[in-house]
Amino acid sequence: MKPLQAHPDFCITACRLTRMAAALGIAGALAACAGTGEFSARNAQLNQIRNVVVIYAENHSFDNIYGLFPRANGIAQATPEQKLQLDHDGKPLKKLLTFGADGKPDAGFPVMPNAPFRIDAPPVSRAPTQIVPSPTHLFYNNQEQINGGKNNRFAAMSAVGGWVMGHYDGSQFRLWQWAKDYTLADNFYMGAFGGSYLNHQYLVCACAPRFDSAPDFMRAQLDSDGKLQKRTGSPSANEAAVQLVNAGQVTPDGYSINTTQPPYQPSGIPPAAQGARELANPAGLARNGGNPDLPLPPQTNKTIGDTLSAKGVDWAWYAGGYQRALRDGMQDPATPRKVIYTKGADWPNFQPHHQPFNYFANYAPGTAARAQHLRDGEDFAMAIDAGRLPPVSFYKPAGVHTQHPSYTDMVTGDRHIADLLDKLKASPQWKSMLVIVTYDENGGYWDHATPPTGAGWADRWGPGTRIPALLIGPSVKKGFVDSTSYDTGSILKLLTRRFGLEALSGVREKVGDLTSALE
Repeated sequence: MKPLQAHPDFCITACRLTRMAAALGIAGALAACAGTGEFSARNAQLNQIRNVVVIYAENHSFDNIYGLFPRANGIAQATPEQKLQLDHDGKPLKKLLTFGADGKPDAGFPVMPNAPFRIDAPPVSRAPTQIVPSPTHLFYNNQEQINGGKNNRFAAMSAVGGWVMGHYDGSQFRLWQWAKDYTLADNFYMGAFGGSYLNHQYLVCACAPRFDSAPDFMRAQLDSDGKLQKRTGSPSANEAAVQLVNAGQVTPDGYSINTTQPPYQPSGIPPAAQGARELANPAGLARNGGNPDLPLPPQTNKTIGDTLSAKGVDWAWYAGGYQRALRDGMQDPATPRKVIYTKGADWPNFQPHHQPFNYFANYAPGTAARAQHLRDGEDFAMAIDAGRLPPVSFYKPAGVHTQHPSYTDMVTGDRHIADLLDKLKASPQWKSMLVIVTYDENGGYWDHATPPTGAGWADRWGPGTRIPALLIGPSVKKGFVDSTSYDTGSILKLLTRRFGLEALSGVREKVGDLTSALE
Protein backbone atom coordinates (compact mmCIF):
# COMPACT_ATOMS: atom_id res chain seq x y z
CA MET A 1 0.00 0.00 0.00
CA LYS A 2 1.41 3.43 -0.93
CA PRO A 3 1.94 5.57 2.20
CA LEU A 4 -0.38 8.54 2.64
CA GLN A 5 1.37 11.87 2.08
CA ALA A 6 1.62 14.46 4.84
CA HIS A 7 -0.10 17.30 3.00
CA PRO A 8 -1.61 20.13 5.11
CA ASP A 9 -5.05 19.79 3.49
CA PHE A 10 -5.12 16.14 4.52
CA CYS A 11 -3.66 16.50 7.97
CA ILE A 12 -6.65 17.60 10.04
CA THR A 13 -8.77 14.67 8.94
CA ALA A 14 -5.82 12.30 9.30
CA CYS A 15 -5.19 13.33 12.88
CA ARG A 16 -8.83 12.84 13.85
CA LEU A 17 -8.44 9.30 12.59
CA THR A 18 -5.17 8.63 14.39
CA ARG A 19 -6.49 5.88 16.62
CA MET A 20 -8.26 4.13 13.77
CA ALA A 21 -5.17 4.49 11.60
CA ALA A 22 -2.97 3.01 14.31
CA ALA A 23 -5.32 0.06 14.73
CA LEU A 24 -5.21 -0.57 11.00
CA GLY A 25 -1.43 -0.12 10.87
CA ILE A 26 -1.58 2.78 8.43
CA ALA A 27 1.79 4.38 9.16
CA GLY A 28 1.31 7.11 6.60
CA ALA A 29 -1.62 8.60 8.49
CA LEU A 30 0.48 8.73 11.65
CA ALA A 31 3.22 10.44 9.69
CA ALA A 32 0.60 12.90 8.47
CA CYS A 33 -0.22 13.74 12.07
CA ALA A 34 3.41 14.42 12.78
CA GLY A 35 3.46 16.66 9.74
CA THR A 36 0.40 18.47 11.04
CA GLY A 37 2.12 19.05 14.35
CA GLU A 38 5.02 20.73 12.64
CA PHE A 39 2.70 22.71 10.37
CA SER A 40 0.60 23.85 13.35
CA ALA A 41 3.68 24.78 15.36
CA ARG A 42 4.95 26.94 12.52
CA ASN A 43 1.54 28.56 12.19
CA ALA A 44 1.60 29.36 15.89
CA GLN A 45 5.08 30.88 15.54
CA LEU A 46 4.04 32.85 12.50
CA ASN A 47 0.87 34.15 14.16
CA GLN A 48 2.97 35.63 16.95
CA ILE A 49 4.52 37.97 14.37
CA ARG A 50 2.55 41.19 14.17
CA ASN A 51 4.96 43.29 12.15
CA VAL A 52 6.88 42.22 9.07
CA VAL A 53 9.55 44.63 7.82
CA VAL A 54 11.27 44.12 4.45
CA ILE A 55 14.47 46.10 3.82
CA TYR A 56 15.48 45.94 0.16
CA ALA A 57 19.14 46.69 -0.66
CA GLU A 58 20.85 46.56 -4.05
CA ASN A 59 22.94 44.54 -6.43
CA HIS A 60 25.10 41.93 -4.72
CA SER A 61 25.22 38.17 -5.07
CA PHE A 62 25.51 35.90 -2.05
CA ASP A 63 29.10 34.94 -2.86
CA ASN A 64 30.03 38.59 -3.37
CA ILE A 65 29.35 39.40 0.33
CA TYR A 66 28.77 36.12 2.20
CA GLY A 67 30.91 33.73 0.17
CA LEU A 68 33.27 33.35 3.16
CA PHE A 69 30.54 33.00 5.81
CA PRO A 70 31.15 30.07 8.20
CA ARG A 71 28.96 26.99 7.59
CA ALA A 72 27.28 28.56 4.56
CA ASN A 73 27.34 27.28 0.99
CA GLY A 74 30.12 29.63 -0.05
CA ILE A 75 32.88 29.97 -2.59
CA ALA A 76 34.78 26.98 -1.19
CA GLN A 77 31.87 24.76 -2.29
CA ALA A 78 32.01 25.96 -5.91
CA THR A 79 33.05 23.33 -8.43
CA PRO A 80 36.00 23.94 -10.77
CA GLU A 81 33.51 24.17 -13.64
CA GLN A 82 31.58 26.94 -11.87
CA LYS A 83 34.70 28.95 -11.07
CA LEU A 84 36.31 28.76 -14.51
CA GLN A 85 34.81 31.39 -16.80
CA LEU A 86 34.28 30.64 -20.49
CA ASP A 87 34.48 32.88 -23.53
CA HIS A 88 31.65 33.14 -26.06
CA ASP A 89 33.09 30.24 -28.03
CA GLY A 90 33.01 27.98 -24.98
CA LYS A 91 36.75 27.98 -24.38
CA PRO A 92 38.19 29.00 -20.98
CA LEU A 93 39.25 32.63 -20.72
CA LYS A 94 43.02 33.03 -20.50
CA LYS A 95 42.70 35.79 -17.91
CA LEU A 96 40.20 38.13 -16.29
CA LEU A 97 40.20 41.71 -17.54
CA THR A 98 38.13 44.57 -16.15
CA PHE A 99 36.67 46.69 -18.93
CA GLY A 100 36.00 50.41 -18.70
CA ALA A 101 33.18 52.52 -20.11
CA ASP A 102 34.72 52.25 -23.58
CA GLY A 103 34.55 48.45 -23.44
CA LYS A 104 38.33 48.12 -23.43
CA PRO A 105 40.66 46.89 -20.66
CA ASP A 106 40.90 49.43 -17.84
CA ALA A 107 44.54 49.97 -16.89
CA GLY A 108 43.44 50.93 -13.38
CA PHE A 109 42.67 47.29 -12.60
CA PRO A 110 45.13 44.39 -12.58
CA VAL A 111 44.90 41.43 -14.91
CA MET A 112 43.67 38.53 -12.77
CA PRO A 113 43.77 34.74 -13.11
CA ASN A 114 40.57 33.07 -14.28
CA ALA A 115 39.15 32.45 -10.79
CA PRO A 116 37.23 34.22 -8.00
CA PHE A 117 39.25 36.97 -6.29
CA ARG A 118 39.05 39.34 -3.35
CA ILE A 119 38.11 42.91 -4.23
CA ASP A 120 39.41 44.25 -0.90
CA ALA A 121 42.79 42.47 -0.93
CA PRO A 122 45.93 42.72 -3.08
CA PRO A 123 46.42 43.04 -5.96
CA VAL A 124 42.99 44.64 -6.51
CA SER A 125 42.90 46.41 -3.12
CA ARG A 126 39.65 48.32 -3.45
CA ALA A 127 38.46 49.20 0.06
CA PRO A 128 34.71 48.85 0.74
CA THR A 129 34.61 52.62 1.18
CA GLN A 130 35.46 53.02 -2.50
CA ILE A 131 33.01 53.09 -5.38
CA VAL A 132 33.62 50.23 -7.80
CA PRO A 133 32.38 49.29 -11.29
CA SER A 134 28.83 48.07 -11.77
CA PRO A 135 28.55 44.79 -13.72
CA THR A 136 25.86 44.28 -16.35
CA HIS A 137 22.62 43.09 -14.76
CA LEU A 138 20.05 42.56 -17.50
CA PHE A 139 17.40 39.93 -18.16
CA TYR A 140 18.80 37.92 -21.06
CA ASN A 141 22.41 38.50 -20.00
CA ASN A 142 21.70 36.89 -16.65
CA GLN A 143 20.26 33.78 -18.29
CA GLU A 144 23.33 33.36 -20.45
CA GLN A 145 25.63 33.98 -17.49
CA ILE A 146 23.95 31.22 -15.48
CA ASN A 147 24.41 28.88 -18.45
CA GLY A 148 22.20 26.08 -17.21
CA GLY A 149 23.55 26.30 -13.65
CA LYS A 150 27.23 26.16 -14.55
CA ASN A 151 27.53 29.91 -13.83
CA ASN A 152 30.56 30.10 -16.09
CA ARG A 153 29.68 32.88 -18.55
CA PHE A 154 29.41 35.80 -16.17
CA ALA A 155 32.59 37.48 -17.42
CA ALA A 156 31.79 36.94 -21.09
CA MET A 157 28.31 38.49 -20.83
CA SER A 158 29.22 41.57 -18.79
CA ALA A 159 30.32 45.03 -19.91
CA VAL A 160 32.92 45.00 -17.11
CA GLY A 161 34.32 41.56 -17.95
CA GLY A 162 36.18 39.70 -15.22
CA TRP A 163 35.27 42.19 -12.49
CA VAL A 164 32.16 40.05 -11.93
CA MET A 165 34.31 37.41 -10.19
CA GLY A 166 35.22 39.69 -7.30
CA HIS A 167 34.01 39.33 -3.71
CA TYR A 168 34.54 40.91 -0.29
CA ASP A 169 35.50 39.56 3.08
CA GLY A 170 32.06 40.29 4.48
CA SER A 171 33.15 39.88 8.11
CA GLN A 172 34.14 43.56 8.15
CA PHE A 173 30.52 44.63 7.68
CA ARG A 174 28.05 45.20 10.48
CA LEU A 175 25.33 43.21 8.70
CA TRP A 176 27.59 40.13 8.88
CA GLN A 177 27.25 40.21 12.67
CA TRP A 178 23.46 40.42 12.38
CA ALA A 179 23.63 37.37 10.09
CA LYS A 180 25.73 35.53 12.69
CA ASP A 181 23.34 36.42 15.51
CA TYR A 182 20.14 35.48 13.66
CA THR A 183 19.47 33.55 10.42
CA LEU A 184 21.30 33.77 7.11
CA ALA A 185 19.50 32.11 4.18
CA ASP A 186 22.13 30.65 1.86
CA ASN A 187 19.75 29.30 -0.78
CA PHE A 188 17.71 32.44 -1.58
CA TYR A 189 17.47 33.51 -5.24
CA MET A 190 16.37 36.70 -6.91
CA GLY A 191 12.85 36.18 -8.18
CA ALA A 192 13.50 37.31 -11.75
CA PHE A 193 16.43 37.24 -14.12
CA GLY A 194 18.20 40.52 -14.68
CA GLY A 195 18.12 43.80 -12.85
CA SER A 196 16.58 45.96 -10.18
CA TYR A 197 13.57 47.12 -12.15
CA LEU A 198 12.07 43.70 -12.83
CA ASN A 199 12.95 42.34 -9.40
CA HIS A 200 11.15 45.21 -7.70
CA GLN A 201 8.13 44.37 -9.80
CA TYR A 202 8.48 40.73 -8.79
CA LEU A 203 8.67 41.70 -5.11
CA VAL A 204 5.22 43.28 -5.23
CA CYS A 205 3.35 41.22 -7.83
CA ALA A 206 5.44 38.15 -8.82
CA CYS A 207 4.89 39.25 -12.39
CA ALA A 208 6.45 40.98 -15.37
CA PRO A 209 4.86 44.26 -16.59
CA ARG A 210 3.21 44.48 -19.99
CA PHE A 211 4.25 47.01 -22.64
CA ASP A 212 2.32 45.87 -25.69
CA SER A 213 2.73 49.18 -27.48
CA ALA A 214 6.51 49.25 -27.12
CA PRO A 215 8.18 50.23 -30.40
CA ASP A 216 10.68 47.91 -32.05
CA PHE A 217 13.69 49.88 -30.81
CA MET A 218 12.79 48.88 -27.24
CA ARG A 219 12.55 45.16 -27.99
CA ALA A 220 15.43 42.76 -27.46
CA GLN A 221 17.05 41.23 -30.53
CA LEU A 222 17.45 37.47 -30.05
CA ASP A 223 19.11 34.81 -32.16
CA SER A 224 17.62 31.48 -33.21
CA ASP A 225 18.57 29.97 -29.82
CA GLY A 226 16.70 32.67 -27.89
CA LYS A 227 19.94 34.34 -26.76
CA LEU A 228 20.94 37.94 -27.26
CA GLN A 229 22.20 38.57 -30.75
CA LYS A 230 25.87 39.59 -30.77
CA ARG A 231 27.15 42.16 -33.21
CA THR A 232 29.19 40.87 -36.10
CA GLY A 233 32.80 40.80 -35.00
CA SER A 234 31.99 41.10 -31.28
CA PRO A 235 35.35 40.59 -29.57
CA SER A 236 36.55 37.81 -27.33
CA ALA A 237 36.23 38.51 -23.61
CA ASN A 238 40.03 38.03 -23.60
CA GLU A 239 40.21 41.38 -25.39
CA ALA A 240 37.13 43.58 -24.89
CA ALA A 241 33.51 43.68 -23.76
CA VAL A 242 30.78 41.86 -25.64
CA GLN A 243 28.84 43.91 -28.20
CA LEU A 244 25.11 43.25 -28.52
CA VAL A 245 22.61 44.27 -31.17
CA ASN A 246 19.98 45.24 -28.59
CA ALA A 247 19.65 43.89 -25.03
CA GLY A 248 16.20 45.49 -24.99
CA GLN A 249 13.87 46.93 -22.40
CA VAL A 250 11.05 44.71 -23.65
CA THR A 251 10.79 41.08 -24.77
CA PRO A 252 9.86 40.46 -28.41
CA ASP A 253 6.33 39.60 -27.24
CA GLY A 254 5.78 42.73 -25.15
CA TYR A 255 6.88 42.15 -21.53
CA SER A 256 8.90 44.92 -19.89
CA ILE A 257 12.05 43.34 -18.44
CA ASN A 258 14.80 45.97 -18.18
CA THR A 259 14.72 49.45 -16.67
CA THR A 260 11.75 51.46 -17.89
CA GLN A 261 10.54 54.63 -16.21
CA PRO A 262 7.27 54.95 -14.27
CA PRO A 263 4.33 56.85 -15.77
CA TYR A 264 3.96 58.98 -12.64
CA GLN A 265 6.32 61.30 -10.80
CA PRO A 266 8.87 60.77 -9.43
CA SER A 267 10.12 59.47 -12.77
CA GLY A 268 13.29 59.72 -14.78
CA ILE A 269 11.11 61.30 -17.47
CA PRO A 270 10.00 64.86 -16.61
CA PRO A 271 6.41 66.02 -17.17
CA ALA A 272 5.38 67.44 -20.50
CA ALA A 273 5.83 71.20 -20.75
CA GLN A 274 2.08 71.77 -20.95
CA GLY A 275 1.01 68.56 -19.24
CA ALA A 276 0.08 67.49 -15.73
CA ARG A 277 3.07 67.85 -13.41
CA GLU A 278 2.19 64.58 -11.64
CA LEU A 279 2.80 62.56 -14.82
CA ALA A 280 5.82 61.60 -16.87
CA ASN A 281 5.68 62.94 -20.40
CA PRO A 282 3.95 60.14 -22.37
CA ALA A 283 6.03 61.13 -25.41
CA GLY A 284 9.12 60.26 -23.41
CA LEU A 285 12.44 61.95 -22.86
CA ALA A 286 14.33 62.83 -26.02
CA ARG A 287 17.93 61.67 -26.23
CA ASN A 288 20.49 63.36 -28.43
CA GLY A 289 20.59 61.54 -31.73
CA GLY A 290 18.75 58.53 -30.36
CA ASN A 291 15.35 57.08 -29.62
CA PRO A 292 13.33 58.61 -26.79
CA ASP A 293 13.12 57.05 -23.35
CA LEU A 294 9.44 56.07 -23.05
CA PRO A 295 7.54 55.50 -19.79
CA LEU A 296 5.79 52.24 -19.00
CA PRO A 297 1.99 52.41 -19.36
CA PRO A 298 0.13 52.18 -16.02
CA GLN A 299 -0.05 48.57 -14.87
CA THR A 300 -3.13 46.68 -13.63
CA ASN A 301 -1.74 43.40 -12.26
CA LYS A 302 -2.78 42.52 -8.72
CA THR A 303 -0.10 43.35 -6.13
CA ILE A 304 0.63 42.33 -2.56
CA GLY A 305 -0.58 45.80 -1.61
CA ASP A 306 -3.96 45.06 -3.16
CA THR A 307 -4.30 41.73 -1.36
CA LEU A 308 -3.26 43.22 1.98
CA SER A 309 -5.77 46.07 1.60
CA ALA A 310 -8.52 43.65 0.58
CA LYS A 311 -7.99 41.84 3.88
CA GLY A 312 -7.94 45.08 5.88
CA VAL A 313 -4.22 44.78 6.71
CA ASP A 314 -2.42 48.12 6.80
CA TRP A 315 0.89 48.43 4.98
CA ALA A 316 3.31 50.99 3.61
CA TRP A 317 6.08 51.32 1.05
CA TYR A 318 8.63 53.65 2.62
CA ALA A 319 11.21 55.16 0.26
CA GLY A 320 14.22 57.23 1.27
CA GLY A 321 14.03 60.68 -0.31
CA TYR A 322 10.52 60.14 -1.69
CA GLN A 323 9.04 63.55 -0.88
CA ARG A 324 12.11 65.40 -2.12
CA ALA A 325 12.06 63.34 -5.31
CA LEU A 326 8.35 64.02 -5.78
CA ARG A 327 8.94 67.76 -5.60
CA ASP A 328 11.96 67.42 -7.88
CA GLY A 329 9.96 65.46 -10.45
CA MET A 330 7.08 67.92 -10.54
CA GLN A 331 9.23 70.91 -11.40
CA ASP A 332 9.15 72.60 -14.78
CA PRO A 333 10.76 70.06 -17.13
CA ALA A 334 13.39 72.65 -18.10
CA THR A 335 14.64 72.86 -14.51
CA PRO A 336 17.71 70.73 -13.79
CA ARG A 337 17.01 67.96 -11.30
CA LYS A 338 18.86 67.71 -8.01
CA VAL A 339 17.36 64.57 -6.44
CA ILE A 340 16.29 62.10 -9.15
CA TYR A 341 19.27 60.15 -10.52
CA THR A 342 21.56 62.86 -9.16
CA LYS A 343 24.60 62.35 -6.96
CA GLY A 344 25.79 65.07 -4.62
CA ALA A 345 26.74 65.90 -1.05
CA ASP A 346 23.15 66.43 0.10
CA TRP A 347 21.28 64.64 -2.67
CA PRO A 348 19.87 61.17 -2.02
CA ASN A 349 20.24 59.98 -5.64
CA PHE A 350 16.63 58.79 -5.76
CA GLN A 351 16.05 55.91 -8.18
CA PRO A 352 12.51 55.99 -9.64
CA HIS A 353 12.76 52.50 -11.15
CA HIS A 354 13.14 51.14 -7.58
CA GLN A 355 9.60 52.28 -6.71
CA PRO A 356 7.33 49.49 -8.00
CA PHE A 357 3.94 50.73 -6.78
CA ASN A 358 4.48 53.96 -8.72
CA TYR A 359 3.90 51.93 -11.90
CA PHE A 360 0.38 50.76 -10.98
CA ALA A 361 -2.91 52.48 -11.78
CA ASN A 362 -4.27 51.62 -8.31
CA TYR A 363 -1.62 53.95 -6.85
CA ALA A 364 -1.82 56.75 -9.41
CA PRO A 365 -1.56 60.38 -8.27
CA GLY A 366 -4.75 61.51 -6.60
CA THR A 367 -5.81 58.06 -5.38
CA ALA A 368 -6.48 57.44 -1.71
CA ALA A 369 -4.31 54.32 -1.86
CA ARG A 370 -1.29 56.34 -2.96
CA ALA A 371 -1.71 58.86 -0.14
CA GLN A 372 -2.15 56.12 2.43
CA HIS A 373 0.54 53.63 1.41
CA LEU A 374 3.40 55.43 -0.40
CA ARG A 375 5.45 57.22 2.23
CA ASP A 376 8.82 58.80 2.85
CA GLY A 377 11.80 57.19 4.54
CA GLU A 378 11.61 59.77 7.32
CA ASP A 379 8.11 58.50 8.09
CA PHE A 380 9.63 55.03 8.50
CA ALA A 381 12.15 56.25 11.07
CA MET A 382 9.48 58.12 13.02
CA ALA A 383 7.10 55.15 12.98
CA ILE A 384 9.86 52.89 14.34
CA ASP A 385 10.56 55.24 17.25
CA ALA A 386 6.88 55.70 18.03
CA GLY A 387 6.05 51.99 17.78
CA ARG A 388 3.55 52.72 15.02
CA LEU A 389 4.75 50.67 12.09
CA PRO A 390 1.88 49.07 10.16
CA PRO A 391 1.69 45.27 10.11
CA VAL A 392 3.65 45.20 6.83
CA SER A 393 6.41 47.65 5.95
CA PHE A 394 8.64 47.73 2.90
CA TYR A 395 11.65 50.03 3.16
CA LYS A 396 13.65 51.11 0.13
CA PRO A 397 16.76 53.13 0.99
CA ALA A 398 17.66 56.11 -1.15
CA GLY A 399 20.32 55.40 -3.76
CA VAL A 400 23.16 56.60 -1.57
CA HIS A 401 22.29 53.94 1.04
CA THR A 402 21.58 50.92 -1.18
CA GLN A 403 25.16 49.57 -1.64
CA HIS A 404 24.67 49.75 -5.42
CA PRO A 405 28.03 49.64 -7.25
CA SER A 406 29.01 52.62 -9.41
CA TYR A 407 27.15 55.27 -7.43
CA THR A 408 27.69 54.38 -3.79
CA ASP A 409 30.02 52.26 -1.67
CA MET A 410 29.51 49.22 0.54
CA VAL A 411 30.11 50.78 3.95
CA THR A 412 27.62 53.67 3.72
CA GLY A 413 24.70 51.33 3.07
CA ASP A 414 25.92 48.76 5.58
CA ARG A 415 25.95 51.39 8.33
CA HIS A 416 22.58 52.76 7.30
CA ILE A 417 20.83 49.38 7.35
CA ALA A 418 22.57 48.26 10.55
CA ASP A 419 21.54 51.52 12.25
CA LEU A 420 17.95 50.84 11.19
CA LEU A 421 18.16 47.35 12.66
CA ASP A 422 19.39 48.85 15.94
CA LYS A 423 16.39 51.19 15.91
CA LEU A 424 13.99 48.36 15.12
CA LYS A 425 15.40 46.25 17.95
CA ALA A 426 14.83 49.16 20.34
CA SER A 427 11.29 49.70 19.06
CA PRO A 428 8.25 48.93 21.26
CA GLN A 429 7.11 46.60 18.44
CA TRP A 430 10.28 44.49 18.39
CA LYS A 431 8.91 41.64 20.51
CA SER A 432 6.53 40.61 17.72
CA MET A 433 8.57 41.68 14.68
CA LEU A 434 10.18 39.82 11.78
CA VAL A 435 12.72 41.75 9.70
CA ILE A 436 13.84 40.50 6.28
CA VAL A 437 16.95 42.16 4.86
CA THR A 438 17.62 41.13 1.29
CA TYR A 439 18.84 42.41 -2.06
CA ASP A 440 16.86 43.02 -5.20
CA GLU A 441 19.35 41.16 -7.42
CA ASN A 442 22.96 40.10 -7.83
CA GLY A 443 24.13 43.25 -9.60
CA GLY A 444 25.72 41.09 -12.29
CA TYR A 445 28.20 39.57 -9.82
CA TRP A 446 29.05 35.88 -10.09
CA ASP A 447 27.60 33.34 -7.70
CA HIS A 448 28.31 29.63 -7.89
CA ALA A 449 24.97 28.22 -6.67
CA THR A 450 22.71 26.69 -9.31
CA PRO A 451 19.23 28.30 -9.37
CA PRO A 452 16.27 25.91 -9.03
CA THR A 453 14.69 24.56 -12.19
CA GLY A 454 11.61 22.52 -13.02
CA ALA A 455 7.86 22.88 -12.62
CA GLY A 456 6.85 24.66 -9.45
CA TRP A 457 10.38 25.96 -8.88
CA ALA A 458 11.00 28.07 -11.98
CA ASP A 459 9.27 29.73 -14.92
CA ARG A 460 9.99 32.10 -17.75
CA TRP A 461 10.95 34.95 -15.42
CA GLY A 462 13.31 33.18 -13.04
CA PRO A 463 14.58 32.61 -10.50
CA GLY A 464 17.91 34.21 -11.27
CA THR A 465 21.17 34.27 -9.36
CA ARG A 466 21.46 33.68 -5.59
CA ILE A 467 21.41 36.74 -3.32
CA PRO A 468 21.84 37.36 0.42
CA ALA A 469 18.84 37.25 2.76
CA LEU A 470 18.89 37.79 6.53
CA LEU A 471 15.96 36.99 8.80
CA ILE A 472 16.05 38.87 12.06
CA GLY A 473 13.76 39.05 15.09
CA PRO A 474 12.89 37.47 18.44
CA SER A 475 11.11 34.52 16.79
CA VAL A 476 13.99 33.73 14.40
CA LYS A 477 16.50 30.94 14.97
CA LYS A 478 19.75 32.27 16.41
CA GLY A 479 23.10 31.61 14.77
CA PHE A 480 21.40 29.61 12.03
CA VAL A 481 22.14 29.05 8.34
CA ASP A 482 18.88 28.21 6.56
CA SER A 483 19.42 26.23 3.35
CA THR A 484 15.75 25.95 2.40
CA SER A 485 15.16 26.90 -1.22
CA TYR A 486 13.72 30.43 -1.37
CA ASP A 487 13.31 33.24 -3.85
CA THR A 488 11.93 36.79 -3.73
CA GLY A 489 8.41 35.34 -3.97
CA SER A 490 8.98 33.66 -0.60
CA ILE A 491 8.37 37.05 1.00
CA LEU A 492 4.97 37.22 -0.69
CA LYS A 493 4.25 33.63 0.32
CA LEU A 494 5.05 34.40 3.96
CA LEU A 495 2.84 37.50 3.99
CA THR A 496 0.03 35.57 2.31
CA ARG A 497 0.19 32.78 4.89
CA ARG A 498 0.55 35.07 7.89
CA PHE A 499 -2.33 37.39 7.03
CA GLY A 500 -4.61 34.95 5.19
CA LEU A 501 -4.38 36.77 1.87
CA GLU A 502 -5.45 35.82 -1.61
CA ALA A 503 -2.44 34.16 -3.23
CA LEU A 504 -0.75 35.94 -6.11
CA SER A 505 -0.74 33.64 -9.12
CA GLY A 506 2.90 34.24 -10.05
CA VAL A 507 4.36 32.97 -6.79
CA ARG A 508 6.05 29.65 -7.44
CA GLU A 509 4.31 26.66 -5.94
CA LYS A 510 7.29 24.86 -4.42
CA VAL A 511 9.33 27.78 -3.12
CA GLY A 512 9.62 28.03 0.67
CA ASP A 513 7.76 30.61 2.76
CA LEU A 514 10.62 31.51 5.16
CA THR A 515 9.02 29.79 8.16
CA SER A 516 11.91 27.31 8.34
CA ALA A 517 13.87 30.15 9.92
CA LEU A 518 11.43 30.48 12.83
CA GLU A 519 12.24 28.90 16.20
